[in-house]
Amino acid sequence: MEFKQLRSFVEVIHRGGFTQAGKTLHISQSAVSKQVAQLEQSLGTPLLERTGSHIRLTATGEVVLQRAEAMLRLQTELLSELDDMQQLTRGELRLGLPLLAGDTLFAGLFAEYRKRYPKVTIQLLEGGSRTIEQAILNGELDVGGCLNSSDPAFARQAFCDEPLDALLPMDHPLAHNAQVRLEELADTPFLMYQRSFVLNDRLIQACQQVGFTPREIGRSGQADFLAALVAAGQGVVLLPSVVARGLVRPGVVRLTLKAPDDLRWDIAFTWRAGAYLSKAAQAWLALLREFPVSRAVQ
Repeated sequence: MEFKQLRSFVEVIHRGGFTQAGKTLHISQSAVSKQVAQLEQSLGTPLLERTGSHIRLTATGEVVLQRAEAMLRLQTELLSELDDMQQLTRGELRLGLPLLAGDTLFAGLFAEYRKRYPKVTIQLLEGGSRTIEQAILNGELDVGGCLNSSDPAFARQAFCDEPLDALLPMDHPLAHNAQVRLEELADTPFLMYQRSFVLNDRLIQACQQVGFTPREIGRSGQADFLAALVAAGQGVVLLPSVVARGLVRPGVVRLTLKAPDDLRWDIAFTWRAGAYLSKAAQAWLALLREFPVSRAVQ
């Protein structure tokens, strides 16, 4: 049994087939099939049931998949530790960033990291908190920015804690106000976020706390697009203040939101509790401590 056989087997399952796994691994489909067959032979049991172009795990395959994923994570951590010996003259940072405020908060930090560690390769994943957390647990990311939580599966370093502002169409009845209470938006359609955004749950919970359930008319993970929909008169969107400030445009007004105290955008950089953090990941966390939000947006 070899690591390349385990990796081929895992990729077949993750990618849904031999052809897709071959593309990910940059080898031929036949090579992937051969490695999986060699793994089955060495273990003395079939791991996959093949029906035409469809595959599914056998009961034994389920067990082997779990163990293989764990072994590959350990291999990745071992290679990361060896990379540390090079003092960041080479290595890889697998980084997850929230879709909201990517350009506002992280473009400058990203550029500064690349300036300091030009030979460290950065693999970047953008998404909502659920997407990033799952990628961390799967061993696909070293560290990622997520809404703060008390989940013991993760360790965290606080980054920012922003209130939300409301972006409203210019012709909205409340548009002339300097601030708006959450309950005053009960009759206004809400633009929400993709399902992977934990911020959706917080927003709905806060609305219900003040007596209404928001009427959702659309979802997106792109702040610019949400602001454009507001300008087109489609509804209200609640955004972190640091993001909302940069999205005011013709047809859009920004109001300070008065809402329950727990409706905030509190991002922490998160990693798997007890996992080894590479020097590349530690250097990213150190950079965040050096450049707080107030400086990152300058």
